[in-house]
Amino acid sequence: MWQETKDGLYKEFAFKGSQEAFGFIRGIVDIFETYQLSPRWQHNNQKVQIWIKSTNHNSVKDRQLADNVDNIYNRIMTNNVEEKTTAITEVKLFTDGGSRGNPGPSASGYVILDMQDKVLYKKGVYLGISTNNQAEYNALKLGLNECYECGAKTVNVFMDSLLIINQMNGLYKIKNKELVPINQEIRAGLSRFESVKFTYVPRELNQQADAMVNSALDAQM
Repeated sequence: MWQETKDGLYKEFAFKGSQEAFGFIRGIVDIFETYQLSPRWQHNNQKVQIWIKSTNHNSVKDRQLADNVDNIYNRIMTNNVEEKTTAITEVKLFTDGGSRGNPGPSASGYVILDMQDKVLYKKGVYLGISTNNQAEYNALKLGLNECYECGAKTVNVFMDSLLIINQMNGLYKIKNKELVPINQEIRAGLSRFESVKFTYVPRELNQQADAMVNSALDAQM
């Protein structure tokens, strides 16, 4: 049952595994876009928490969205849909980070696509005060963690930060000591995958991840 909280309607959804939870998230993304709302959610392995609160506090609209989310969950859990979520083994990950001030209010964004360029998952995360490069690295870390949760074995990473791409490929040394810990953390996590490839793309080819960054910053500010 959805609960009334100060942060809006709240409900926790439990799943048998992270793959099932990821399928649920993919199912509700289109619903969120249809209602032009950006509910807050948290995904942790076998649990998804959702808060629904429209900017104009439209309780009817919020309830309608909540009912649609319940319907998607029920279809998954009762196996009314025979088609099961296809195991995802290889994905494309586009990440971006930005700071309005450098340092200043910052956010990270990432978009995960299958190899046919279908969007599987996208998210923007507000970070607080940091630099552009810190936001870029955080986006990479968050995106790779999400790829692991969805069961991907091969990840093709695309970023418009030539600095970080070259650092991850071992072509550039890290001169900023503040970036060393997160770089090392990301590198340690690469062993979870069979293959991770880092590729630079120009900004115009990274617009979806950039949009997630600006969405998170606009929502916070």
